[in-house]
Amino acid sequence: MHCRRFIAPPISRRDMLARCANGFGAVALAALLGEEGHGADIANKHDVDPMAPKPSHYPAKAKNVIFLFMDGGPSQVDTFDPKPRLDREHGQPIKAKVQPTQFNNVGKVLKCPWAFRNRGQSGIPVSDLFPLVGEHVDEMAIVRSIVSNFSEHTAANYFMHTGNGLQGKPSHGAWVTYGLGSECRDLPGFVVLNGGLIPPGGVDCFGSGFLPATYQGSIFKAEGAPVANIRPTEPGPDVQSRKLALMRHLDRDVLERVGHHDQLEASIANYELAFKMQTSVPGLMDLAGESRATRQLYGLDDQYGPTRIFGRECLVARRLIERGVRFVELLCPGVGHDRWDQHGNLKDGHEKNARAVDKPIAGLLTDLKARGLLDETLVIWGGEFGRTPMAQGSDGRDHNPFGFTMWLAGGGIKGGTIHGATDDYGYHAVEDKVHVHDLHATMLHLLGMDHKKLTYRFSGRDMRLTDVHGEVVSAIIA
Repeated sequence: MHCRRFIAPPISRRDMLARCANGFGAVALAALLGEEGHGADIANKHDVDPMAPKPSHYPAKAKNVIFLFMDGGPSQVDTFDPKPRLDREHGQPIKAKVQPTQFNNVGKVLKCPWAFRNRGQSGIPVSDLFPLVGEHVDEMAIVRSIVSNFSEHTAANYFMHTGNGLQGKPSHGAWVTYGLGSECRDLPGFVVLNGGLIPPGGVDCFGSGFLPATYQGSIFKAEGAPVANIRPTEPGPDVQSRKLALMRHLDRDVLERVGHHDQLEASIANYELAFKMQTSVPGLMDLAGESRATRQLYGLDDQYGPTRIFGRECLVARRLIERGVRFVELLCPGVGHDRWDQHGNLKDGHEKNARAVDKPIAGLLTDLKARGLLDETLVIWGGEFGRTPMAQGSDGRDHNPFGFTMWLAGGGIKGGTIHGATDDYGYHAVEDKVHVHDLHATMLHLLGMDHKKLTYRFSGRDMRLTDVHGEVVSAIIA
């Protein structure tokens, strides 16, 4: 019996929290499982392939992306944005306010060393740097008003790839595969083809950041062994199969004990994928079966070595897209200059870089169209920024993020169009500015994803590729 005069002492806050801890957990679990489909996701977490194809937000115009990254920053006024004023005022001081960029070496106005010619039925002017790519302007939307936030290579590279100028954020390729998965089961969903030059900023340009590690880019070499970690070391396939079976058993046991662990699960997925790649990659990279006409189309037998390297990249990119790989990025080969970054010796440097990529890119567009793949493949060309209209030294241009050119083709793009404009010097975007965030929003839109809905909860916030910015550039969509 209890004494009626007994009054239980009040419990402390520490005791109350200790007694209620399980109750809080139950409430949280009930809320979590109550979310649509979330309980099933937890129950099947270790049985679901994170790269399995996922539904888009709405019908997509494109299924895949090929990003032709021109590392270093090609000059817009020497490629796709002709400016007659530069010819008239060549050698004179620029009659415009000069913005601070990378260096304080501001010279006189520098005219374009190459002629521009009207190309295709649309009559869009393209520099003689790109005589073969220029034949495909009717497939392109040339955006002359791209704007970036950064004028230094590393930050600008991160920004172009991740929508953020700091290291450690997910790449656009990681966001795409996170949102859509991949239609290829024996190759990574996001592949980077390395022609020899990793951009400033390093491999973090292709990382997964706070997204699960499964979605990071896998770097393949354009020449030689594409990846070194997939070759079997066991004496026979039966030994390797038994090892993998044992690893699966041990890995599953660990996951059941420790629960979800991103790095561990990514390692398991990598082992499984590497096993599949042992048979898929050799066939992918073996171009011996390609016809002589195809080899000539891509420049695989060209006298210029960098053309052969980039031609191989473009052909492998087509083969990757055919196999269902979602996102492919191509990096530039070395040409003896510092990428497209010509602070001096502009004519020689840009000519060598253009020679390396002109024929392969034209071949890629021709081949994709002939195979019916261009309509479902979004091709994007451009660098992290452009160049200034005035000279640095006597024959160079500084970095210019205030208005530069990129082009898009295929995958729902309205071909034969020019969007936006820079001023008479080709210095600042003055009409229909397209921020890098807008470019990312448009890319995701063409893939069937709403950039505002493609989010990932991290550090208490719903993160996205476009941060809190970005508008779809509807004018370039067919």
